[in-house]
Amino acid sequence: MTAPTPRPGILDIEAYVGGESSLGGQTQVIKLSSNEGALGPSPRAKEAYEAALKSLHRYPDGGHASLRQAIAHYHGLEASRIVCGAGSDEIIVQLCRAYVGPGDEVLYSRHGFLMYSIAAKACGATPVVADEVNLTTSVDHLLAAVTPRTRIVFIANPNNPTGTYLPQDEVIRLRKGLPSDVLLVLDEAYAEFVNKNDFASGFSLVSDPDANVVVTRTFSKIFGLGGMRLGWGYCPAPVADVLNRIRNPFNVSVPALAAGKAAIEDTAFIDLCRAHNDHWLAWMTDRVKALGLETTPSVCNFVLVHFPTQAGRNAAAADAYLRSRGIIVRAMKSYGLSEWLRMTVGAAEENVLLIEALSDFVGQWE
Repeated sequence: MTAPTPRPGILDIEAYVGGESSLGGQTQVIKLSSNEGALGPSPRAKEAYEAALKSLHRYPDGGHASLRQAIAHYHGLEASRIVCGAGSDEIIVQLCRAYVGPGDEVLYSRHGFLMYSIAAKACGATPVVADEVNLTTSVDHLLAAVTPRTRIVFIANPNNPTGTYLPQDEVIRLRKGLPSDVLLVLDEAYAEFVNKNDFASGFSLVSDPDANVVVTRTFSKIFGLGGMRLGWGYCPAPVADVLNRIRNPFNVSVPALAAGKAAIEDTAFIDLCRAHNDHWLAWMTDRVKALGLETTPSVCNFVLVHFPTQAGRNAAAADAYLRSRGIIVRAMKSYGLSEWLRMTVGAAEENVLLIEALSDFVGQWE
């Protein structure tokens, strides 16, 4: 007798590992490893969460009507095209489940989000990576990698973990260059942080006739609701219909629906979070560069920092030193960036303590 055998591709998956939250033997830890909202959730979202506790014995609205309407109102979208999920991760997984299988290819940029490969392999498809240019997604390399087997192209815009982005005209060029039967998925988890004139969401591309574009968003970043596991996708009507057929019937909880609606309606708090990030992202980047370390030009809520390769000065040594000071950042080896560390913009005091610790680490080199 033999044990049950999983589908091909499953055992090739390296399970996703999130940013650590604790350090052994240390009670006070500064977590800057997961790009979570620096100011936490909106006060109105907290109130909505607490009010939802009295309804925990009831099933949630399986159609997510109130939340979809709130999202549609905030962004000026059609509520019928919005599909909600347990994080944008679920939308990514369901898109692969619906549109790819054995023999198909899923294409993404080399340093793109790890979930793209995991979702592809889970469906028996083959993940394919396209090279980047200066740690930035390359439309030319992506288009050159498209084959008759390509079914989905995932683009994180802006990208995690590099913090770089594609301007609107490049996204349009990519979409025009893809075959009409290839689905272009724009993962915009960090879009709310971007303040660039040449950046625009892909929402307008979804509404084009015969659109083959899906935009995904999350409540885990600027909205500070990572623990709620809440995200959504804006889809062409046929794609929304497909996702609603295969998703779990009650895939978003009562508290998540309530907190998400309140969070996206609290525009003053969203503006506060954006202003906080604008200030501290620039401050952290300037301080890191002043220490002689290289960074990418991030438009997100994190800084990707490059370290020398010498022992005692490299990323591993920096990570160990920061941990000794009770600060957790994110090592990037799993993304093929072994000499880089990703550092989330935190609360003001956390950012100051991070730079002080980095300064002390670099000061040991002299």
